[in-house]
Amino acid sequence: MAACALRRGLLSTVSKYNKKHTHRILSVVDGGSGYEVFRPRVQCRACGLPGGVQQRRFMSSRSSPEGKILETVGMFEAVKQHGKYETGQLFLHSVFGYRGIVLFPWHARLYDRDITPPMAESKPEPPGAHGSKEVKGKTHTYYQVLIDTRDCPHISQRSQTEAVTFLANHDDSRALYAIPGLDYVSHEDILPYNSAEQIPIQHELFERFLMHNPAKTPPFTSRDTLKAWQEKNHPWLELSDVHRETTENIRVTVIPFYMGMREAQNSHVYWWRYCIRLENMGSEVVQLRERHWRIFSLSGTLETVRGRGVVGREPVLSKEQPAFQYSSHVSLQAPSGHMWGTFRIERTDGSHFDVRIPPFSLESNKEDKAPPAGYTF
Repeated sequence: MAACALRRGLLSTVSKYNKKHTHRILSVVDGGSGYEVFRPRVQCRACGLPGGVQQRRFMSSRSSPEGKILETVGMFEAVKQHGKYETGQLFLHSVFGYRGIVLFPWHARLYDRDITPPMAESKPEPPGAHGSKEVKGKTHTYYQVLIDTRDCPHISQRSQTEAVTFLANHDDSRALYAIPGLDYVSHEDILPYNSAEQIPIQHELFERFLMHNPAKTPPFTSRDTLKAWQEKNHPWLELSDVHRETTENIRVTVIPFYMGMREAQNSHVYWWRYCIRLENMGSEVVQLRERHWRIFSLSGTLETVRGRGVVGREPVLSKEQPAFQYSSHVSLQAPSGHMWGTFRIERTDGSHFDVRIPPFSLESNKEDKAPPAGYTF
């Protein structure tokens, strides 16, 4: 749990909600009764506050018979305000605290309902959705990344550490398989660092996808197997639309992915996965209690789904752990549809309020190829 405690402490100093003024060194001491966090002040690039070092050391830890031992993992680099991170960039996730490495970027359209746009280039509401506001799409960069498997047990704010699932085969229209430790990360969630290690990330695909190249910055180059895998699986990996909306300081972000079509009982079944992140942007502790979904299919059906929590959990969102993320799946007997709904949130005094889930489209690929039956190289 030392790595978990370290990353929680680190997130308190380089939190995505106040990055500009919180670049600090962090160390952890196992004191028996808990973890003590030291935060010496250093110079902030944004505001020029005084300090003594230009690079921040990122520390991890391992166990020994005597207790916890800190080890140097790498040095933080400047966050990119413009441009994109390259293949092979090492990073720390600013919300979930895990170490990872960038495989390749995706350019998505972000539909942020918290921003009031002009009428042009807006996305209309689906039938029956709440409100009538049209939303302008803005290009936003996400990254396909590998998660360090050493950190996976400590990511408590997620229901799973993989965000990528595929239809398994043609024999079972409901069978799915996942690639553990493969994730999508928004540009602003990347805290870049560098390392002298030739294999700084532990993941079964690391050496299959990347090779060390000291002449390059960052010093990792994609192998042909990564390029071939990306090209083969592009339709099922592609991230195209991101939807976001905030209600009473609770921000909900939804990313849908088309997974493919299967034939079942003389009919076509179309599958999507969707990834949802809830973020508490305020200071009040709240808990998700219920979900309420409305699912509209192009075939003309409208389905209502209600239930306790999400994926069997009722997460608490606090200043210490402000975010929770999970993935789920939906199938329709039509090539397109829409989803929208609400989450019932409970305050500490027992009162409730509903948080809107932004409406999003379920669209199938026009040229529907057979989804892969597995990942091969």
